[in-house]
Amino acid sequence: MISAAIITYNEEQNIGRCLESLRGIADEIVVVDSFSSDRTEAICISAGVKFVQRTFTGHIQQKNYALDQCAHKWVLSLDADEELSEELRESIFQVKKILTASGYSFNRLTYYCGHWVRYCGWYPDTKTRLVNREKARWQGVNPHDRLDLLDGTTSLQLKGDLLHYSYYTREDHLSQIEYFSDIASRELYTAGQRAGWFTIITKVIAQYFKSLVLKMGFLDGATGWTISRLSAYATYRKYYKLKELHARTSA
Repeated sequence: MISAAIITYNEEQNIGRCLESLRGIADEIVVVDSFSSDRTEAICISAGVKFVQRTFTGHIQQKNYALDQCAHKWVLSLDADEELSEELRESIFQVKKILTASGYSFNRLTYYCGHWVRYCGWYPDTKTRLVNREKARWQGVNPHDRLDLLDGTTSLQLKGDLLHYSYYTREDHLSQIEYFSDIASRELYTAGQRAGWFTIITKVIAQYFKSLVLKMGFLDGATGWTISRLSAYATYRKYYKLKELHARTSA
């Protein structure tokens, strides 16, 4: 049997689609919510999920808490803005009959402002998401979490894409950049890292070149150019905020 674990905060636009894609796959759905102020709770309750509210303490911490709330050993961990494609649903349904590995991974395909993104380093974006929770934990550096297997094994890959509905507008992306750069800069500051103007400029140029050229973002057309520019801007905001944090504490 499989539990599904999802964390939410004001996800009324996405959560219904995510829950619907789990129908017939998950034997239990656990949603850990950070006190949403929209219709997220009502949508989840109407879908019959186990709904738990908890103050947000970080993406990694919140997702590990969600793992621990699941009743079954096998857990499929999704974000609220993701859904299983039909091919992936079928792959999970088949492997569910005999779960032999410690974990299973699959590719994630991102929908950005009306376009599916296949370059810019955004695809295949392979994620391990179906795991034996006794052998896996969320790790990484907030907000960039990852689900790692702890027994030294690698996950087996399943066919089909995890569909990720990232940003509906450019303004959504800019807002998320500010949110994530706040978190990331504080994490870097806590880790003792510093950034001067030379570092900032170098990293911004490198990120833009990587996304647009090395990862062939230009093949995504205008969308690829937009993503590459905003990826570089996100790098700038993260390291500029890190620089400002050090400036404030040394003043």
